[in-house]
Amino acid sequence: MAPKISGRVQQLAADLADDVARGEVVAVLDDAEFIQEVARARAELEVALANQGEAESLLKIAERELLRFEKLRGGGLSSESQLDVATAEVLAKQAMVKVARATIARAEADLAAARIRLGYAQVTADWQGGSSHRVVAERYVDEGETVSANAPLLRIVELDPITAVFFVTERDYARLQPGLSVRLATDAYPGRQFGGRIQRIAPVFREATRQARVEVRVDNPAATLKPGMFVRATVVLERLEQATIGPEQALVSRDDRRGLFLVRDEGTAAWHPVEVGIRQDERVQVVGEGLDGPVVVLGQQLLEEGTPVRVANVAADATP
Repeated sequence: MAPKISGRVQQLAADLADDVARGEVVAVLDDAEFIQEVARARAELEVALANQGEAESLLKIAERELLRFEKLRGGGLSSESQLDVATAEVLAKQAMVKVARATIARAEADLAAARIRLGYAQVTADWQGGSSHRVVAERYVDEGETVSANAPLLRIVELDPITAVFFVTERDYARLQPGLSVRLATDAYPGRQFGGRIQRIAPVFREATRQARVEVRVDNPAATLKPGMFVRATVVLERLEQATIGPEQALVSRDDRRGLFLVRDEGTAAWHPVEVGIRQDERVQVVGEGLDGPVVVLGQQLLEEGTPVRVANVAADATP
């Protein structure tokens, strides 16, 4: 929240972690100067109203004088020039009335503007949409400090729902769409997962990272998740009933192709090129010929076809 005017902070009605309702006054600035502006504008309006009354009275007198000269002229008792002077006087008084009315309109606008500026001395927690209550996340000033216009006083955030953000590369970008389910995990709550759905996907990639921003809406009724936490997002892009899965660390590159080394029965390494599919945690789906047997997961970068290997310990996830 930030004030629209500068001034001294007279009172802060909200502090860190306080619950704030929409429209609630969270800060009050010293308003003595603005009260004086309202009083001055009101006085100028009263002067303008008085000037209008005087101008209308003079107009009525001029109109009666013109009517009298018209009657005298009809009886041949006044000259044409006298009638012209009376007519000009009426026109002048009519102009004075118009000026007085315009002055009143300007004075009324000045008074309204002064009242608006006076209202700005009370800073309210206003936001559009979302829940009617939010929480103060940060306080930037103390009572008694002087702040400039639009300088932040408080940071007020919404905790339910909360928005999680992750970035995706071009490889997976086309497979994402709003509405997909996302599982979130954070170090603050080990072993616990939070569900959400993709709400927005950026239409452009960041030039520096070649990644696009993805926003996830997460229901957070207990306010467990907090803004600024780091989360790990898992999105299920595809499901297969039958798939060959291997450890991602076993993958190596040979002649611009990706593959892995299997251990033959005679204890030698056999190179098998593969296509990589679905990823889950540290495991990947591999598609290729003859993928059956132990996989080399240590030192495979130094192997060639037929290199003798020794199986020290076959891990449960080291076999496709």
